[in-house]
Amino acid sequence: MSRIIFALAAVALLCAQPARAAPMSCSTEQKACLAPCSKFPPAVAKDCTDACRGRFDFCRRTGCWDNGSSRYCGLLRQ
Repeated sequence: MSRIIFALAAVALLCAQPARAAPMSCSTEQKACLAPCSKFPPAVAKDCTDACRGRFDFCRRTGCWDNGSSRYCGLLRQ
C-alpha cells in the first residue's frame, strides 16, 4: 500500500507545472518606490518623487534598478 502512495506522489510531482513569477520591470519598481512618498510632508514628498523619477530614468536606460542600498539588473525596460 505504501508503494502505491509513493508511486502516486511521484507521478503527481512529475506532472506538476512550476509557477512562473511575473517578470520584474522598471515601471513596477517605480510604483513601489513612489508608494511611500505620499506619506511624507510635501517638501520631502517632492524630493522622494524626484528620486524615484531619476531611478526610473536610469532603469529605462540600463535595465538596472538602484534603490540606494542595492542594485539589481535584468529588468524589463518599461
